[in-house]
Amino acid sequence: MLLLLLLQVSASCLWLAGSEVVTSFESSCPQFFFRETPPNEALQPENPAWICQRYKNQYYFATLYDRSRRIPVYSAYLYQPGPGTRPKTWLVEPQLMSPTYPKTMERERTLLNYFSVSLEQLSKSQAILKDYKNLTGLNRGHLNPSSHHPDSSSRTATFTLTNIVPQNEKLNSGAWNNYEQQTMTRRTQGCNTTYVVVGAVPGNNYIAKGRVNKPSHLWSSACCEVDTNHRKAWAVIAENDKNEVQLLTLGELEDVLAQLYGRDQVSLFHRDCPRE
Repeated sequence: MLLLLLLQVSASCLWLAGSEVVTSFESSCPQFFFRETPPNEALQPENPAWICQRYKNQYYFATLYDRSRRIPVYSAYLYQPGPGTRPKTWLVEPQLMSPTYPKTMERERTLLNYFSVSLEQLSKSQAILKDYKNLTGLNRGHLNPSSHHPDSSSRTATFTLTNIVPQNEKLNSGAWNNYEQQTMTRRTQGCNTTYVVVGAVPGNNYIAKGRVNKPSHLWSSACCEVDTNHRKAWAVIAENDKNEVQLLTLGELEDVLAQLYGRDQVSLFHRDCPRE
């Protein structure tokens, strides 16, 4: 009886961590988008999942996930950097398997041990830790980086594989890291609120025996509210095989993405964000 009680308590504690697969960002976690307006449908993959990334019953960011390629299309969040250590635990998303599973962002072994999930079952729905083992010249690249968040919980929430792509390791630790840590700090001077959308353009190559797509490009865009009447925006893009980042206007990035995706128009933010 005591063992049963302990198992029930342990399982209930697992529910504190969470992410939720939803039908739309507008109705579930619009707060991560400027004017509560997500990017338009131009970037939407054939098999999408909209994830409100939640941890300890609080949403921390939003991710549009490509179920077929097993990578995020983009993650959207508020830029709120603060001191803290880098998390070490990687998490996965049970609801990508089925909405009947808990709204939990959880460790693989927890799902296997407590929820009777097989690794094969989990791997059909998303990338798993094994997919990122023994890579050459690539590593796990965050779209939404943990360092752009102010405390332990918000940083931990970014360590879900639904927020990760195979990224060129020199780019990840070099020019891209410089943008995340230095350029963002400079550009956000004077900003009251900065909305960020970071994404990856699907490429023609895969890792893990064709399971996980290696993006051709990574990009980041920001819209900052200086005050109620003044805003500024900027963007970058990088090829995922070079240690170089190109600084662009928001409008220039949207044009480049339209070309890369073969779409008429890409809109990453509400029209009130300046494109020049």
